[in-house]
Amino acid sequence: MDWLLYGQLSLMMFLEFAVWGAWAPVLAAYLLGDLKLSGKQTGWVYAMLWLACIVSPFIGGQLADRYLATQWFLAAVSILGGVLLLLAARQRSYKGLLVLMGAYSLLYAPTIPLVFSLMMTHASADQVGYIRVWGTIGWIVAGFILAFWRRTRKEPAKTSDCLTLAGILSLLMGVLCLFLPHTPPAKSADPMAFLKAFEMLKNPQFLVFLIISFVVTTELQFYYVPTAQFLEDIGIKNKNVPAVMTVAQMAEILAMVLALGWAVTHLGFHWTLAIGVIAWPARYVIFALMKPVWLVVGSLAFHGIGYTFFITAGQMYVDSVAPPDIKASAQALVTVATLGLGNFLGTQFTGVIMDFFKFEGKFRWRPIFLVPCILTVACAIAFLALFKG
Repeated sequence: MDWLLYGQLSLMMFLEFAVWGAWAPVLAAYLLGDLKLSGKQTGWVYAMLWLACIVSPFIGGQLADRYLATQWFLAAVSILGGVLLLLAARQRSYKGLLVLMGAYSLLYAPTIPLVFSLMMTHASADQVGYIRVWGTIGWIVAGFILAFWRRTRKEPAKTSDCLTLAGILSLLMGVLCLFLPHTPPAKSADPMAFLKAFEMLKNPQFLVFLIISFVVTTELQFYYVPTAQFLEDIGIKNKNVPAVMTVAQMAEILAMVLALGWAVTHLGFHWTLAIGVIAWPARYVIFALMKPVWLVVGSLAFHGIGYTFFITAGQMYVDSVAPPDIKASAQALVTVATLGLGNFLGTQFTGVIMDFFKFEGKFRWRPIFLVPCILTVACAIAFLALFKG
């Protein structure tokens, strides 16, 4: 590969996920702690991105496929998104923050599949893993930058530092996109191709995979929404939380580089995906124990393992079973079911459970985490019994 092209695509992935990683793991602690929002309100703020992911395959995909070069579209929405994030960082009211995060999410959600589309256009299949891993590295680096920022700050922030950092990174992403390789629209793209992907539901194994993916994704919100606050409550300092939570992404990098290819080749999709499903209840069991703290921190690695062996391996599985002419549409269908519907309903469910087990202003973490533990165990059992792919 041309090293300049590799650098451009890698930096694109780095910034794409650094923006997300700057705010998603720790914003909940700011909402629950500084702004005193309820669990349900916090769930709604996070749900804005997932709602946007339901419509993003139609909006961003069609614009980039039929009307605009992908790099120009990415540049425009990244710059506008950065401005909205900087405004959201200064917003102290729930309604104002909800509106701004909703508008931002509509701009960011289409970029998730489009950066992969641009990468696949200019990179060969054997190079994709080496480029994609920079996204995970970007997520980790954003956490360390935020932790360093908090440790060097003399006074408590009066605004959301994680949203401010995300806004700055989004503006940088917008500038970078102006220099990405030209990726013109394919005006011959079939606007109804997405609907053809629903025919894959006639395949029993794909249907099982999609259902389990949906349920598992709803329970992943018990990691994304409350973990930052949970870690603070068990004794980890606020300024160290962003760095501590990168344990999950470090595990993801190791699993992606060292184990994923071997597992798919030697174990097949059945056991590779099963390992991913099993990793999540393993983490929730340790979260429910709440101690020792070192074990709780170590269990964050299960998130990275689960993400690699189920989410990433799941994308590989979909690509392997989808007809050649609807591979992108099949991935979009899974995106809508998981990032869209699954994550949205999951944030609402998580918020309700957190409020239900909140007593005298404090969260009862053990019963909160036992809920996703039971449901993900059921998913693991169902997957092992029903999926034969």
